[in-house]
Amino acid sequence: MNAAATPAPKFATRFAPSPSGLLHLGHAYSALFAYRLAQAAEGRFVLRIEDIDLGRCKPEFEDAIIEDLAWLGLEWEQPVLRQSERLDIYANALKTLEQLGILYPCFCTRSDIAAEIANAGAAPHLNHHGPDGPVYPGICKHLSETERAQRIAAGEPHALRLDMEGAMKKAGPLTWHDRTRGEQIAEPDIFGDIVLARKDVATSYHLAVTVDDAAQGVTLVTRGDDLLPATHIHRLLQALLDLDVPEWHHTVLLTNNKGGRLAKRDKAFTLRAMREAGTDPEDLWAMSIRQIARQATATDGI
Repeated sequence: MNAAATPAPKFATRFAPSPSGLLHLGHAYSALFAYRLAQAAEGRFVLRIEDIDLGRCKPEFEDAIIEDLAWLGLEWEQPVLRQSERLDIYANALKTLEQLGILYPCFCTRSDIAAEIANAGAAPHLNHHGPDGPVYPGICKHLSETERAQRIAAGEPHALRLDMEGAMKKAGPLTWHDRTRGEQIAEPDIFGDIVLARKDVATSYHLAVTVDDAAQGVTLVTRGDDLLPATHIHRLLQALLDLDVPEWHHTVLLTNNKGGRLAKRDKAFTLRAMREAGTDPEDLWAMSIRQIARQATATDGI
């Protein structure tokens, strides 16, 4: 007798803001976009507070996020997931990668890396940029295990980097599906040996969101076009950690009147300012769509 088929996971989207400032119109569009998709599919909508950067994230901004989303009329599953409460989970993921032999300690400072790149000279492959900036030139990659252990034992600050070459060999060829772009080939090597943890921040954005999307059962990741390159990394980490693979939908980024991307410092666009000005929350979706249409028209005219 055939075993019963495993039921497909229930459709789920998420909104994952960082409490480092007030939400703006772009955040409203992202949250409403994910929420409406979940509602249309009779699925789940989950909220995650990405607060691993304790130096920039503030409780008052988290309170403001909850207040703004409630004002927009959104409802989400409880409890809210907070990354600051999940450091042990990320540590376990790092341990899994370490056991695969694809993590190594990096003792370089930013100035060390900049100097190495500047001195590359006849080695142009050390002097190229990835989506996160200059690609790490591999200074610490080939240190002996003895030297690594000695420097760690001496208390020397270090980060944990992913051995990209080794990771890609273990994972093999990978693809991912974007709802607006179709099937995509994962090319995480454009990032080089990325940092997955630092002494002051116990996990990277890349590792935390990958682990958390799986933990929350997210089946469709919706986020801005600016994070499209990061999907290559997240697809690799999913393979290495044996996590479920969602679909992605990368949305247009809203811009301000000068054509720059909206930022938390754009006070005129914050949801709090709009609420205080008497804006009807029902109008926010239409405002977002009009803004996107204006941006498209401006681009077509270039």
